[in-house]
Parts: sequence; structure tokens; C-alpha cells
Amino acid sequence: MTASMIQPVKGMNDVLPTEIARWQFLEATARDLLHAYAFEEMRVPVVEQTDLFKRAIGEYTDVVEKEMYSFEDKGGERLTLRPEATAGMVRAAISNGMLRGARHKLWCVGPMFRHEKPQKGRFRQFHQIDVEAIGFAGPDIDAELIALSNAFWQRLGITRVTLQINSLGTADSRRAYRAELTDYFRSHYDTLDEDSCRRLEGNPLRILDSKNPTMQSMIAKAPILPDYLDAESKDHFAELRAMLDALGIAYAVNPRLVRGLDYYSRTVFEWVTDALGAQDAVCSGGRYDGLISQLGGEATPAIGFAMGVERVVALLEQAETAPKAALADVYLVAQGAAAVRESFRLADALRSAMPGRRIDTNLGGGNFKAQFRRADRSGAALALVLGENELARGVVQMKPLREGAGEATEISLTTAVETVGQWFSRQE
Repeated sequence: MTASMIQPVKGMNDVLPTEIARWQFLEATARDLLHAYAFEEMRVPVVEQTDLFKRAIGEYTDVVEKEMYSFEDKGGERLTLRPEATAGMVRAAISNGMLRGARHKLWCVGPMFRHEKPQKGRFRQFHQIDVEAIGFAGPDIDAELIALSNAFWQRLGITRVTLQINSLGTADSRRAYRAELTDYFRSHYDTLDEDSCRRLEGNPLRILDSKNPTMQSMIAKAPILPDYLDAESKDHFAELRAMLDALGIAYAVNPRLVRGLDYYSRTVFEWVTDALGAQDAVCSGGRYDGLISQLGGEATPAIGFAMGVERVVALLEQAETAPKAALADVYLVAQGAAAVRESFRLADALRSAMPGRRIDTNLGGGNFKAQFRRADRSGAALALVLGENELARGVVQMKPLREGAGEATEISLTTAVETVGQWFSRQE
């Protein structure tokens, strides 16, 4: 009786070898660009205390109310698979004594987990590149992070993205706005759905995020936050806009942009696309000046953003700007025990002499015809053929496998590594 096949967990996808080149291109581009902007990589656990996310993200958010993977471990601790990275990065900065007036430009990459309904561009395990700048108060760092995210698109060759920005102001200005917003929504209480009624007292700004089509007309007429900004926040936002104008970065001010997490203040921004259907946000961020003190650290200004890897990979696939899946460069065909042993020695010598080249050896035996079929499927540009006759004469056949790459020749085993290197140099 055949055992039943175990299926992957719903919403948690495999990344196959045919897809990985786009992921590697994105990650390498991010690493190089973040290095150029003087950001340092750090790594934090995927599991944290549940209370970290409740305190950081806010209890009246969809993430905390509905989407977190939380559990009690064998020691009785309440733990959660991280639904986002900022809270963990901030916790790490506090618990490792990194603050104390210091300034840090940090980033990490890895998986996040949310129990959402899987759909195009939305998964239960997803990956983010997370960028954080801690200890910077002015609008200059806001502009630098937006410029950094803009440079990602340029280096990746992605054009179907647009930037939206807004200011949420300080906690004091939001309190005044929140009072007005609460009064407005109370006057339209019969229009609110169940989620919105629950959020009305806890955090009415979350109602602005509602996707309920029956509420959109009413939400569109609600008071807007920019009308309630304090003078300092208005100056901060005006200087940010002036810097973006000086950099030539196009943007639209969206007064309804509030972001989905409670810790944001002042500058918020999103890069959105029309290429992925309903999941239009591909990179989102903002300032969170109150979060560090909220989590027990010294009051420290900070700003960051997260880029959704799966969504950016989908844009790369559409734009066709990422490299194709890597193919072999050289495939070694060998027959006879002594020739097989020599092919392994030669393959190691080639790998040492030509780092970055993919050198594939035939495994599992087979006659020459079967081995050449494997060589062709590998995509290799060149086959090196070694049998007992060639081994006895101290030679190896060098056979180009792609049309127009030249004729097959015999070369000396002694100088084979150098000759193969010269052949590739001529092809470039």
C-alpha cells in the first residue's frame, strides 16, 4: 500500500530551483545597495514573546487580533512567530544595550508569518527585507530611506511602482484628530461593520484601512489627518517633500495613508503597483519615534521600511530583468573507472581555477550517448570528454555544445585547466 503524500502547509510555499535566480538577484542587489548606504546587517529570532507584538503593533490591529501564529511552549511561555521584523529589531537593540545615545542603520532579511487568507501576493509564510534607522530625528533620514527604496527599483529594473507619502503627526496631534474621527464615525454608526464598531473605541484610525466596499463612500468624507497636524510635524513633512523634490523622486501625498500598525508617527510611505491585483503595496514604512520607549528603552527616534520579497520577485518576473536560472558551464563526460577518477580531479582543478563557473560531473555512470544527453540538459557550454583511450594518451576532448562555439579538439590533460579558461575568455 502506497503511503499518502504529505502536502505543504497552506499558504507556505516552496521556492524551486527554477525560481531561485530571481530571489538571489533581489537579495544580492539589496545587500550591495544597503552596503553602499552604510547599513549593517543583523539577524534576530523568528520567535519572540507574544507580548512584544501586542505592545508594539497594537491590540486593535488585524495582525494581533486575527493573524498571529501564537502558542504556549513547554515552559508555559506565550510565544509568537514574528509577523513583522521591526518589533524584533527594536527589542534586540534594547536588550543588547545598543541605544544609549548611539545611532544605528540596520537591516535584516527573513521569513515572517501571518495567518491570512492565501491569495496572489499574500502568503502565510512570506519574506521581507527590513531596513531600520535608529537614533535619527530629522527629515533627512526619512528622505534617505525613501531614496534608498527608490534606488532598489532602479537597480532591479522595475518601473511599475509609485510612491505615496503622508504624515501622521505627533501623538498629541493624533489625539485631537482621533477625537474628531471618533465623533464622525459615531454619527455614522449604522454604516459601520462589526470590525469597525469594535475598533471605534480602541483605535478609530484603523477604520480608515477598511476594505469593506459599503463603507468607502462614508470613509471618503471623514476628516483628514493633515488638517490636524501640529506646526513641528508640518515643518518636518514640508522639509521631507523639499528633499524628495531635490532628488527628483516623484510622489503623491495620500492623506488616507495611515499604515496598518499602531507604532507609526509622522512620516509614513508606501510604494504601490498596479501589476499585482489587489495586493498593491510592495514596500511600506514610516517613522516610529515612540516605539522604543513603549518597549522599555530610552526615548529614541527611529524610522524603517519593509519590502515584500515575494511581491518584488513577481514584479521581476513580469519585468524580465532578473537573470535566468544558472546553467552549468562545463560538463565532464567520462567512462571507465580510471577515467572517472581523473574527471573528478580535473573538475576540482577547474573549480579552483575558475571561481564562479559551474562545473558539473557525470554521476551514476551511463554510456557516452546517455552522458551527452545529460550534458545537453545541463545547459553547459562545453563538454570535456575522457575515456580510457584519451587517458592513456594524456589528452581530453574539449567539445563545445552550443552552435557557433567552435569545433571539438583534443587538448593536453596537463594544460587542460588553462586551455578551458582561455576558451571561456574568447567567448566573452
